[in-house]
Amino acid sequence: MTTDLTKTPETTGTPVKTDAPTAPGLLHWVIAAGGLATVASTFLAWTYTTEFPGDLTVTGYPGGLQVLTLVGGLLLTLFALSGLGIKGLRWLTPAGSTKALQFLALGVLGTTWYTVIAIAAQLGGIAHWEPGAYVAFVAVLIPLAAFLLKDDSRKPAKPKEIPSWAEILIIVAAFAIGMYAVTYGISTEYPELFVGYLLLAGFGAGALNKSGLMGRISAIASKNKQVAAVAAFAAAAVFPFTQTTDTFTVIAVQILIFATVALGLNVVVGLAGLLDLGYVAFLGVGAYTAALVSGSTASAFDIHLPFWVAMIIGAIASLIFGVIIGAPTLRLHGDYLAIVTLGFGEIFRITVNNMDGDNGPQITNGPNGIPNIPALNIFGYDFGETHTILGVELGSYANYYLLMLLVMVFVVLVFSRAQDSRIGRAWVAIREDETAATAMGINGFRVKLIAFALGATLAGVAGTVQAHFQGTVLPEMYVFAGPVAPNSAFLLAAVILGGMGTIRGPLLGAALLFLIPEKLAFLKDLQLLAFGLALILLMRFRPEGLIPNRRAQLEYHEHDADDEGTDKLDVPDQRPPADPIVGTSKAGA
Repeated sequence: MTTDLTKTPETTGTPVKTDAPTAPGLLHWVIAAGGLATVASTFLAWTYTTEFPGDLTVTGYPGGLQVLTLVGGLLLTLFALSGLGIKGLRWLTPAGSTKALQFLALGVLGTTWYTVIAIAAQLGGIAHWEPGAYVAFVAVLIPLAAFLLKDDSRKPAKPKEIPSWAEILIIVAAFAIGMYAVTYGISTEYPELFVGYLLLAGFGAGALNKSGLMGRISAIASKNKQVAAVAAFAAAAVFPFTQTTDTFTVIAVQILIFATVALGLNVVVGLAGLLDLGYVAFLGVGAYTAALVSGSTASAFDIHLPFWVAMIIGAIASLIFGVIIGAPTLRLHGDYLAIVTLGFGEIFRITVNNMDGDNGPQITNGPNGIPNIPALNIFGYDFGETHTILGVELGSYANYYLLMLLVMVFVVLVFSRAQDSRIGRAWVAIREDETAATAMGINGFRVKLIAFALGATLAGVAGTVQAHFQGTVLPEMYVFAGPVAPNSAFLLAAVILGGMGTIRGPLLGAALLFLIPEKLAFLKDLQLLAFGLALILLMRFRPEGLIPNRRAQLEYHEHDADDEGTDKLDVPDQRPPADPIVGTSKAGA
């Protein structure tokens, strides 16, 4: 309803209201049309030969990379209609639709053009295009061309209060969709499909952030933390039940191991601000300890302890090494500490490589490592055997996936409790300004040593599972840098890339840093070059990480911090609270 200002109280006695609606935005109608044209193009054949992977030769049934273009076109259309204020779709863009549409338009363009260009490059020219490829090539340009028009979209409406039962349904749906998207990425069968998925997923995530939808869902999840935690665990636990082979389950287990260790390193780097370049050595300590006491035929000790005992011993061994290394070195700062930790990582690798009976005592079997580590057997449940659960047959790797998922839950709980504790606040204070923290009564050396010991312990726990999962441990598995994760360089990159001091950040960073090299293996010698360029671009445009905490976001984007995600929502404060600085108690930590 709008007021007709030509009729005033002087002429009519009261303001006159009319039912004339605001003119719909031409920009959004053009984008919606482009999205529908893009969707239509996926139902046409893009090439006439099946030599290009994915079978894009069928008319009336999208396949392979066409499915990604179809999804992108549908999202583009829905977000454009949401920007027009269409009833039932306004919830998609609580913070506005224009920036979100820009990200989606770029994502659909990148995915579609990558596909049609790859067809021409692999098959020998655009002569191998069918009409659908031409239509798609042009259709994805329409949304971008629309941004030449004036943006006259409607102002975002204030989000309405949602009943508790609806919030629970939203949380469940969000985690289900998220898990499906992750599963799809892990299960991509050929490199071209993964590259297309990466393009669409990256720009799509940016669109969700800019639209405010991701922030809205995060706020709902924060309000219902227990429901969100249960939904997240359930969504992750369903993964092995969706797999018919162990091919992708193996990748998922390795991602969980990598992510768990990265979360442990996040205690040291993200919370305490200590640069550790030899962290993978603590993973190796836990793995070698478990291998030596778990009944391997190559072990120097003829003992076979239960897994839970081996896990405790591995964690304690890593803790002891953490204290031994940390006690004399944590009085150093910055680059000097980094150099010392880098040296420790190399010393560990060289030491286990030389303990072969010739260059040192016969303990680790030298470069041959410790093979034949038996499969786990916990309370009669043999992890090396196939089991049927809920009518679904789970292989050995699925068993290790579920175990590693429980280990990750344990590590997440430890991290979150430590982060919110008095010690956690002391870590943040040390990270921000050690001189000021010390003046406030915090024992800096003690607090840093606790962080170092806790991080080492968590890595040791993950190492004990890794030893049984791999079946063997070798010195070359624990290097500073290499093409295969986990190594110290990749672990540090996962923490920084994902977002230091957060829980979701390192988990996402670890997943990306493991999947990208795994799926881009077809680049061969250019793999690390492409990977490095991607990291440089990300650090240039998103230096605070993919999922930053509020403090990091303000540090890097103080001038436009309120232009991101949840910060533009016109609802009660949904911003994640800044990490509190430790109080002024003289007792300190």
